[in-house]
Amino acid sequence: MFKMEKFWERFFYLILLISQGSSFLNPRAYAILHRMHHAYSDTEKDPHSPHFFKDVFGMMLATKNMYLNYLLHKIEPEPAFRGNYPEWPLVDRIGDSWFWRIGCMLAYIGFYIVFAEYWWMYLLLPIHFLMGPLHGAIVNWCGHKYGYANHDNDDHSKNSLPWDFLLMGELFQNNHHKKPNSPNFATRWWEFDPTYPMMKVLHWMRIIRIRKV
Repeated sequence: MFKMEKFWERFFYLILLISQGSSFLNPRAYAILHRMHHAYSDTEKDPHSPHFFKDVFGMMLATKNMYLNYLLHKIEPEPAFRGNYPEWPLVDRIGDSWFWRIGCMLAYIGFYIVFAEYWWMYLLLPIHFLMGPLHGAIVNWCGHKYGYANHDNDDHSKNSLPWDFLLMGELFQNNHHKKPNSPNFATRWWEFDPTYPMMKVLHWMRIIRIRKV
């Protein structure tokens, strides 16, 4: 677990907006879903367990609908899932606006017009448009269906080598569900979480503070 000063929280909030671009996810709504996922992992209350949907599209559609309910405050989460998440209403409104999403898509297209050398490269554009949902689909579907388990967590969470490396450690789902507050998703000596060294550098620079719990 780590703590971050307010200045850096706002700084990385803006980095999140820019880096996620057209697939910006509201941190509050995402945090609520993530906490529910841990509390109800692979049960009927889990917002994105692959074991209650016939395909990944059905799972992501249900996740999107629940996300929008929390984003728009149509429903409120249980008390255990509230608070201790960053909020910046102005940035949230920008990130969730069609003006921002379409603007980012046009920027991606413009980048390809300038730099793409072959026509087939334009086929990659939908991946850029929907990177957030695609990442979520891979992590939540594959991370609870394929791979191996180091720990018995009373769920179906798995570690999906070698794809976890490409997703910056996110597919160490079995390890993460065992130790949800650990900044290092790797637990065996031969496993490697690429994000953890970056967090250690940020800790050394005093941008964040990693705390043992």
